[in-house]
Amino acid sequence: MTLNQLRYFCTASRCHSITKAAEELYVTQPTVSTAIRDLEIEFGISLFYRKGNQLILTGEGETLYEKANYILQYCTELQSDCFGLSRNKPPIRIGIPPMLSTVFFPELLTAFQKEYPDVPVMLEEYASVRACNLVQNDSLDLALVNMEQYNIDKFHHALLANDQVVFCVSKEHPLVRKEEATIQDMAQIPLIFFNGDSVQNQLLKIRFELEGFTPHVLMHNSQIYTTLQFLKNNNCGCFLYSSMTDKFPDIVQLPLKPPLFIKIGMIWKKGKYISNDMQTFLNFTRKYYKDHPLIKE
Repeated sequence: MTLNQLRYFCTASRCHSITKAAEELYVTQPTVSTAIRDLEIEFGISLFYRKGNQLILTGEGETLYEKANYILQYCTELQSDCFGLSRNKPPIRIGIPPMLSTVFFPELLTAFQKEYPDVPVMLEEYASVRACNLVQNDSLDLALVNMEQYNIDKFHHALLANDQVVFCVSKEHPLVRKEEATIQDMAQIPLIFFNGDSVQNQLLKIRFELEGFTPHVLMHNSQIYTTLQFLKNNNCGCFLYSSMTDKFPDIVQLPLKPPLFIKIGMIWKKGKYISNDMQTFLNFTRKYYKDHPLIKE
């Protein structure tokens, strides 16, 4: 028996649904079902029966729910008391990609700290591939990532927003007369790519290869304002998220042909215990992205 199993069981009991419990916990339905089944096997009892579409606790389930709820509440209070004694509450370690760390995440973090000033957060800037590796080896608790990765299902994840990669040039660049940018167009000029462990880079380079072109990479860079300065002073282009371009009036965005849509989400390690602070941050982040979508409909 583990605290995670008890937490999943209690959430399913309160929601009367595996599906709703999984949504609240940011895990998959099989994860919740497996936790409940393992408890039933360990104790040799049946915890639920079905009434229509609802899960109803059995008598044994009610007994376990009462005691498990007490244990979870006690653990939360114990954790809070111990951190209060030490005055050294560990921060939530969150990996964020360079693009979102510059223009979007600061607004989210400011809003979060205003509402939850006692929850410490430590941000570390990594591209998505590196961030996923650091979550897997417990160097990060959470990471905001581009979810267009082959191994994203290795992690628990929550989709937060959708966006689109666009090609950007200065207002004086000849390509601004076009309605969209083809691979052939982009292969003719120097390009600024983000650092090598970026999912966006991987997707773009695959597109160039499929059409038989090699991108002329002027620079790999993770600093957006440096990139924009190069666009202003040189005949080059870069790739940004569509949601960012309104913040930079000196550049023009061109949709890619064909378009490149991406999903942005939060990931965390499977099997990792989610503290109350992590749960609070996940809930807040999902609501924030819902209320402040990257791309306005």
